[in-house]
Amino acid sequence: MLEKTYDAKTVEPRIAKTWDEADAFRAGAGADDGAEAFAIVIPPPNVTGYLHMGHALNNTLQDILVRFERMRGKNVLWQPGMDHAGIATQMVVERRLAEKNIKRRDLAREEFIDKVWEWKAESGGAIFNQLKRLGASCDWSRERFTMDEGLSKAVLEVFVTLYKEGLIYKDKRLVNWDPKLLTAISDLEVEQKEVDGHLWHFRYPVEGETYDPENPATYVTVATTRPETMLGDTGVAVHPEDERYRKLVGRNVVLPIVGRAIPVVADEYSDPEKGTGAVKITPAHDFNDFEVGRRHKLRAINILTTEATIDITDNDDFLEGVEVTPLREGVWNQLHGMDRFEARKLIVQIMEEGGFLAKIEPHRHMVPHGDRGGVPIEPFLTDQWYVNAAELAKPAIASVREGRTNFVPKNWEKTYFDWMENIQPWTISRQLWWGHQIPAWYGPDGHIFVEKSEEAALEAAIQHYLAHEGPWKAWVEERLENFEPGAILTRDEDVLDTWFSSALWPFSTLGWPDETPELKTYYQTDVLVTGFDIIFFWVARMMMMGLHFMDEEPFHTVYVHALVRDKHGAKMSKSKGNVIDPLELIDEYGADALRFTLAIMAAQGRDVKLDPARIAGYRNFGTKLWNATRFAQMNGVVRNDEFWLGDAKLAVNRWILTELTRAARAVTEGITSYRFNEAAGAAYRFVWNLVCDWYVELLKPVFMGDDEAAKAESRACFAFVLDEIYKLLHPMMPFMTEELWAQTAGEGRQRSTLLCHAKWPAPGFEDGEAAADINWLVDLVSGTRSVRSEMNVPPAAIAPLVVVDANEITRERLVRHEKAIRRLARVGEISLADTAPKGSAQLVLGEATICLPLGDLVDLKAEEARLKKEIAKVTEEIARLAKKLSNEKFVANAPEEVVTAEREKLAEFEETQARLAVALERVRSAG
Repeated sequence: MLEKTYDAKTVEPRIAKTWDEADAFRAGAGADDGAEAFAIVIPPPNVTGYLHMGHALNNTLQDILVRFERMRGKNVLWQPGMDHAGIATQMVVERRLAEKNIKRRDLAREEFIDKVWEWKAESGGAIFNQLKRLGASCDWSRERFTMDEGLSKAVLEVFVTLYKEGLIYKDKRLVNWDPKLLTAISDLEVEQKEVDGHLWHFRYPVEGETYDPENPATYVTVATTRPETMLGDTGVAVHPEDERYRKLVGRNVVLPIVGRAIPVVADEYSDPEKGTGAVKITPAHDFNDFEVGRRHKLRAINILTTEATIDITDNDDFLEGVEVTPLREGVWNQLHGMDRFEARKLIVQIMEEGGFLAKIEPHRHMVPHGDRGGVPIEPFLTDQWYVNAAELAKPAIASVREGRTNFVPKNWEKTYFDWMENIQPWTISRQLWWGHQIPAWYGPDGHIFVEKSEEAALEAAIQHYLAHEGPWKAWVEERLENFEPGAILTRDEDVLDTWFSSALWPFSTLGWPDETPELKTYYQTDVLVTGFDIIFFWVARMMMMGLHFMDEEPFHTVYVHALVRDKHGAKMSKSKGNVIDPLELIDEYGADALRFTLAIMAAQGRDVKLDPARIAGYRNFGTKLWNATRFAQMNGVVRNDEFWLGDAKLAVNRWILTELTRAARAVTEGITSYRFNEAAGAAYRFVWNLVCDWYVELLKPVFMGDDEAAKAESRACFAFVLDEIYKLLHPMMPFMTEELWAQTAGEGRQRSTLLCHAKWPAPGFEDGEAAADINWLVDLVSGTRSVRSEMNVPPAAIAPLVVVDANEITRERLVRHEKAIRRLARVGEISLADTAPKGSAQLVLGEATICLPLGDLVDLKAEEARLKKEIAKVTEEIARLAKKLSNEKFVANAPEEVVTAEREKLAEFEETQARLAVALERVRSAG
């Protein structure tokens, strides 16, 4: 016999241990011979990560698919693994070292990397244990790490191959530079933050004219939000059709403070309607300016260090062509080495003192910040490694266009196309120590050798230099005599962007570049479950790499789930204090309750508003099933392997078997179409509304009766239905269902398999006549109960029931189900009539009208007054909310979650109003 209450804290660890000891989730476990493969790769969490609500939703949905397909007999692999998370991990380890007053560069590179591996062994990957608590059924024996030997081999293979194909190259371009982390970062790692700043208007004197602030013909006014970058200006751009500046195009202006003569160029980048129409061009410190500079062959002068301090006094590019005067040198010495923001203040002061500051305006604008460093990034001119993403994107775009890979929901395809069709070169080098070091070596003359090992690079270098006459040939020969490879080649210190190795995940984790059985069996994988925020970071890049190296898409479906927000619809953030910890929810409600809540709320394209009260409600759902199973056990329900569906004779059993078939079909269709909320909803309605609320009630008279054949049939049928329920709910609620499966094997018996390996329900029993018969009874009782509730009929009061216009089928049902109707609907005598009795509440059921003559049971006038008062209150609230939501200013300025909450309140009040109106009409018709 089951315990009286289900204790998740006791059961979940025990079930997890059972799965672990049985190696239940290894690749292919429980599969039929020659079964079709089904594979999912887990989006690898950062080794620094912890389980948050996004992980909980993502992995719950993956696990539903994996458990479902495993039960359908497929050869399933859910591939787990972790990402080395270059920047994030290096930050963690550097902070730990800082606690001991040690800086990264106090150590040799190898020493620092050893410290990272020590940290990983000690505390990295805690998230895997957290995922196990959630019930994730990965093949944990196949855990991979993006820095492990096999994946590192794949990274080498890809980098070297793409380099030799001309798809990886080195170039001097502007990059997003994080001056805190001292590394380049990609566009996708940049967050735009709106800040309050200023717009400074500066006058640049026209060369050859006597500067006069009162004479606009002697200067050009430019505006900037970043005065410090003016030190690197090499041009001023005006629109070709702007008459104000037509005579100045081709002439020079003089850059104040510096004294550099810079040309005025005509370029459509300048907007004549914006500001003064003249734009300062700083090619080394602005992405748009970089392109303008290329078009007009302007110099690119970097005036910042990697730490974002001013670098000018020993900067040859800065000094080229500039006359050094004592005054300028004094100013430069003041600025040199100064932090960029301090330099900004000083430059503005100097410009004002020199008469070159026209005005200052307050200006709210977007400033790019590094998403991890948290400081404003700098566009920075530097040598970096790039992937020709535009070329790799072409087949990846075609794949989605032609339907070989599909996005669900489909609207995310537009986001994918918008980015892929405008893709920029991918900056893949990072100035870090933790990560895959770029396999590039430099010869004494800077020639690049890219190979899979230093030995191969050295061999390539020797062949290169010895084959070419010149000064380096003898230089190399001399070093070869003493065999000093390190004296010939120097390795690139940079590492690869973390997303480079992650882009190979669907095939590198299966053993590529080796031809492994796993690669042959499980590639292409099936579905990728991911959040929309990494469509660019990860999904697109996996598509590019998979098609290039495997000649096949890495997956046929990309299911994009929404965000998990708080109960008010606000995005969770530490600053708001509304972050919900899934582990705390698991501790309080159990993993099954959290999983089921996430599943039933995971409607396509709709964010999940997570309210702990909802989780408590779905824990009650589990309790309901537990209690139904206990009721079955107390009434002698045990498995009967000889029970065949066709043996069922009682209408109530034939009805529940029919509804089971319909529920199984709905759950299956929901999961296979990635409509997880519909699958969970179908299971919920069948278990709670039909089995627990009605089947249990309808069986009570059978179990209490004297018909032994009916009892035996009902016990066998109930046992079968419960088994199928456990299976249907297992992907969503694995712990409780596995426990119920084991506990209901029968006294002294054991199940032949774990529930996670049991066959998915495929009942084909349907009896439309029996289903219609019992559903009619359910609708009659439910409708009668609703009327009693709406009319405030006292629970103990018994009212007669009169049926008007009943046909022969209804009359026969009334006779056959009389006892059940009277017991469940709390009615007295049941009779037929041609017209509705006076003073009766009515409801329509099919062709008949069901009447409840209330007589003295209800004060109809008082009830009418009460309902009118309720309707007035609700109507007032509807008017208030409608007025608020019609205010365009409120809708535009209020936080999105507030507007959404008000709209939901309005919808709820409108539903209440409609319900009260029906009740009022019933009262009036009964009066």
